[in-house]
Amino acid sequence: MPQLSVIVYGPNAQGHLRELLDSLEARPLPAAEVIVAAVGDWARETAEGHAPETVVVPLPEGTGDAAARTAGAAHATGRWLHFVHAKDSLPAGAPRLIAERIAELDTAATDGGAPVDVLLFDHVTTSWQTAATPSRDGRFLAAVGREALALDEAADLLRLTPLLGNRALRADFWRAHEERLTTDDEPQAAHAALLHAGRVACLNQVAYESRELRPESLPPLAPEDRFGLIERYESLLALAKDRRAARTVLYDLMMRDLVRTFAGENLPDAVAREFFRRASLAAVRWRPENHERPAGVEGVRHALLEEGAYTKYRAFQAANRARRAAKKAVRSRKKQVGAKLRDQQYRRALSRPVDPDLAVFAAYWDRGVACNPAAIAAKLAELAPHIHQVWTVSKENAALLPPGTDYVVPGTRRYWETLATAKYLTNNVNFPNAVVKRPEAIHLQTHHGTPLKRMGLDQMEHPAAAKGLDFAALLARIDKWDYSISANSHTTRMWERAYPARYTSLDYGYPRNDVFCTSGAEEVRAARERLGIAPGKTAVLYAPTHRDYEAGFTPRLDLAALADRLGDDTVLLVRAHYFYGGAASPLTGLRRSGRIIDVSSYDPVEELCLAADALVTDYSSIMFDYANLDRPIVIYADDWETYRTTRGVYFDLMTDHPGQVARTQEELTEIFASGAWRDESAAKARAAFRRRFCEYDDGRAAERVVRRVFLGEPEESLPPVIPLEERTPAPTPEEATA
Repeated sequence: MPQLSVIVYGPNAQGHLRELLDSLEARPLPAAEVIVAAVGDWARETAEGHAPETVVVPLPEGTGDAAARTAGAAHATGRWLHFVHAKDSLPAGAPRLIAERIAELDTAATDGGAPVDVLLFDHVTTSWQTAATPSRDGRFLAAVGREALALDEAADLLRLTPLLGNRALRADFWRAHEERLTTDDEPQAAHAALLHAGRVACLNQVAYESRELRPESLPPLAPEDRFGLIERYESLLALAKDRRAARTVLYDLMMRDLVRTFAGENLPDAVAREFFRRASLAAVRWRPENHERPAGVEGVRHALLEEGAYTKYRAFQAANRARRAAKKAVRSRKKQVGAKLRDQQYRRALSRPVDPDLAVFAAYWDRGVACNPAAIAAKLAELAPHIHQVWTVSKENAALLPPGTDYVVPGTRRYWETLATAKYLTNNVNFPNAVVKRPEAIHLQTHHGTPLKRMGLDQMEHPAAAKGLDFAALLARIDKWDYSISANSHTTRMWERAYPARYTSLDYGYPRNDVFCTSGAEEVRAARERLGIAPGKTAVLYAPTHRDYEAGFTPRLDLAALADRLGDDTVLLVRAHYFYGGAASPLTGLRRSGRIIDVSSYDPVEELCLAADALVTDYSSIMFDYANLDRPIVIYADDWETYRTTRGVYFDLMTDHPGQVARTQEELTEIFASGAWRDESAAKARAAFRRRFCEYDDGRAAERVVRRVFLGEPEESLPPVIPLEERTPAPTPEEATA
């Protein structure tokens, strides 16, 4: 019996079925079967042209989605069912991720646990305008973790996007409730599955791609069809009438959707009045006892709807629209006047002489003193103190600057005057498009990592990652560079193709990594003391990267469970990617006895590396930096296929890795429990990785950059790169405390 039946159903809408079946055929899964409930001749012919193992169930043109699902399920032999609409898609490796998770759930049930009926997972959305837009569901999935629960213990799971594609159903559960789940209203079927389930579980990974077709390409809805929304929620609320938590969540969702539909649809007045009347009755009938309305404007809308005050609601709606239009007009006018004034000030500043002793530094879109620019600035202060340094820093980060730092806030008059007259402009990203490259000025691009993922122009083949990036503007920014810093030959070659321009590549190493060769035992001990890591403890730094297909940071590991398995002698340092800003809230509550420490806001990251005995990461460039310490690195690549396909990569990390590789949390735990994280095979892989990617990082990169760029010394007078085998990395924590 297969573990998973992937049931593809529906017509071949706009020809997308072939793409879906091609992706399934390219990565066959022994534990899964594929059944196509093909509606119409085009779908049937497309399905029959694929792998002979595919079971094709031909259905007549016009068969509804519910009937197609039922027909497909009738031919399924798997223990679990995953319904995939023919217009949608599955990210690379999605069936494997689902199959592995349900195998865990089935094993737990065999060992005496209660069976799980529904498995929920994350998804992305592709439309006629966008590709692979992340959902907002990750925070709800992360809140549950990997524990199987009754819905009443996790009612917020009803807030997940109501798709059948972002959930798998146990086959026996489907058959027991098939009649109740058979409806062409997919959101109703998706919610009903949760309400009927005994227990549910989550997989906080993207395993589905929903495709939104252009509304203008679909048959138009009759105005009266909007009444179906009210009927859907009344049916669901009737199912949940004796379940306080579920009913409250469903009521909130109903009120949100009723208000949005009424506000957003241009309905005939008679239909709008009838919709409002029915919606008002439903709002009153199903309102939970002591339920509080939301604050502000939304609360007023809810109150008027419950009151049935159609005329008042329309007047309130018109007043709000007029108020928003007036505010928008004022903001637009202020913006135009301000932009014109700043442009005039900047143009006047550009007529002044360039100051040969003025250097501007910036890092990570004006976050503060960090990364390669910070290391260069520190060395510049030592070797050329006469050059005045000014940092560009956002207003909200200015208070975090080191005491005495001279800075300018982007957009201010002094900001534009400083950028117009500085001789040296250093950044690890790009300065704004409006910055003019003066002939006398020198622009130094330091970058902020060795590239595994596709960058620059190479993102053109990966629109989900590029997200509308203006490549012409990117080329204009690249053309301003005089110098580009590289840490190894791989990086130099990739920058040449990703950022093609006439800059000079400085193959000197990354200045931020100097500290890994220059620090001694005292610096290592001090870093651990600042983090509160007791002597003798093993500190593991977990630093995952950003994913273009996720809307926010949600730990891909059950950190509490991992900490428990690793024991009291291990401390987890958890660092979210800086793209998520303060979004590391999922870590709240996990700091148990000092065994889990949220270091997402800790700077500099190099100190975290010095303090850690080992690194766990996925696809983050921190692996290349940490390799300079010659300490163990473990790759946790649970979604490698999805990341590789969506983002694009320059090499296969699964073969060219810096140590052990885990694809599941259990594998990761076993790597540490068995000692494999620091065994001979891990050391051998790390040595090969270091030879390739630690080529120029010898502790003197910042010195070479300052002497070449700021002091104008010739290449031949600079310190040569020390061979890898002659370098001495900073001592390990164990060595530092010996």
